[in-house]
Amino acid sequence: MDERERAWRAEFPITERLTYLNNCSLTPLHKRGRERIERFATEWTEWGGRAWYDHWIAEYDALRADLARVLGASPDEIAIEPNVSAGLVGIASTFDYEKRPKVIVSDLDFPTDGHAFLAVADRGARVDFVRSPDRVRVPLELFERAVNERTAAVCTGHVYFTTGWIQDVQTLAEICHRKGAALIVDAYQSIGALPFDVGASGLDYLVGGTLKWLMGGPGIAFLYARRDVAERARPSAVGWWGVQDPFAFDVEHLAYGAGARRFEYGTPSVAAIYAARAGLSLLDEVGIDTVRDRHMRLSQRLVDGALEQGWTIRCPRDAAERTPIVTLEHPDPAAAVSALRAGGVICDNRPGLIRLSPHYFNTSEEMDRTLELLAPLRVAPAIA
Repeated sequence: MDERERAWRAEFPITERLTYLNNCSLTPLHKRGRERIERFATEWTEWGGRAWYDHWIAEYDALRADLARVLGASPDEIAIEPNVSAGLVGIASTFDYEKRPKVIVSDLDFPTDGHAFLAVADRGARVDFVRSPDRVRVPLELFERAVNERTAAVCTGHVYFTTGWIQDVQTLAEICHRKGAALIVDAYQSIGALPFDVGASGLDYLVGGTLKWLMGGPGIAFLYARRDVAERARPSAVGWWGVQDPFAFDVEHLAYGAGARRFEYGTPSVAAIYAARAGLSLLDEVGIDTVRDRHMRLSQRLVDGALEQGWTIRCPRDAAERTPIVTLEHPDPAAAVSALRAGGVICDNRPGLIRLSPHYFNTSEEMDRTLELLAPLRVAPAIA
């Protein structure tokens, strides 16, 4: 372990006790985040509601600017959301399904990506699923065959949560736009894990959150709407913070907020804003290129070691094709994850899979130790 790694790890107290490989679910709280949350608590204690005007609204606007920088967007193209599900519900409310009833989702996508549109079936939406031939990727030609003049939108992940495969969303946007359809990208598993410029991608909407690679914890998510798309949108899922002047307290008129702000809901979670900004500042200091390089090297060490042991992996072999999500097939993944936890490794499971996800503060030595613990689990699976 070099000095740079020691400095990174010092920010995350959990690394003193455990090998933490569940970062694609929730990155552990860092010292900076705890300090910022304590600052919020002090302001709340000392100022009560006055803190909104003296501190919190400024932090809210600063978070929007931080997120815009990370995404390569303008602040007016960013809405702050309580979670990705809320963002997708707002987006789903904007389409005219009588003219274009079809919404396309893949069978590898996170459930919310489908649920948000299945829930508007009574407004005419019809969700069609494209199916992965290998349970790892969805070739673009499958989307291309599915998109037609009756398609309102494609809603799919930038990175699939069970395989880590990185989808070419720029080309997918071109496929959608040729037929007049919108592209909605769930980027929860990509932003903070790899460089991405949302403006250059050409997509219409993007949703994501701070609790994974952005290291900001739960309670804050974001929605990007390209400026021209946002100004046309008329969401029916609205809140009082999503209007032009929330503090006019006008109950009789609905004047949508400028740009993406019209997708915002009600009073935000201020503690989560403080934690989110702390995580974003860490990412800015480390640098996204450094993060991506670390992810590729650490996850490749896991993949290569698992293959040597005879594991069947459910992720791309080549680190260039995926984020650091590494998934291993197992008949009883919950029991295997419990066994790993007993050995000091924190990871997670999904149906039929052990899921491991290192972040930049993990080390090669931790990958090797994890592989040592994995070896007997493959030979003699821990089945209840």
